[in-house]
Amino acid sequence: MNLSNLQPANGSVHNQNKRVGRGEGSGKGGTSTRGHKGAKSRSGYSKKIGFEGGQMPLQRRVPKYGFKNINRVEYVGINLDTLQLLVENGIINDTVDFNVLVENRLTSKNSLVKILGRGELKSKLKVTAHKFTATAKAAIEAAGGEAVTL
Repeated sequence: MNLSNLQPANGSVHNQNKRVGRGEGSGKGGTSTRGHKGAKSRSGYSKKIGFEGGQMPLQRRVPKYGFKNINRVEYVGINLDTLQLLVENGIINDTVDFNVLVENRLTSKNSLVKILGRGELKSKLKVTAHKFTATAKAAIEAAGGEAVTL
């Protein structure tokens, strides 16, 4: 082995890209495989997302409908049967507040909670939440509990 026959180890060199724009003698000079003229042959070209060659894009052809209320307040719903399940599993015994719900991964710390009326509540609970449905509030109070709005 000497300097005239050195070569990299097998598999260590992967670059098989064409070297474009390195003169006519390379066979990839001139237009550098970009064709002639037009936006695509220029440097810095990038087409807009959804561009369809000047044809009216699908996103503008399809009719728009509906309404999105920007002031809508989104609540995470938790049903009474879920609370009853927590009582039966021994996770809660008398009070249900926001921290308990977050710890049991029923909601995240940044969301608002609304107690919904599905199922039945057999145990006496003091439930603290941002909102209650009328049926949920009635069911909690019928079981001897208390519904506290945050």
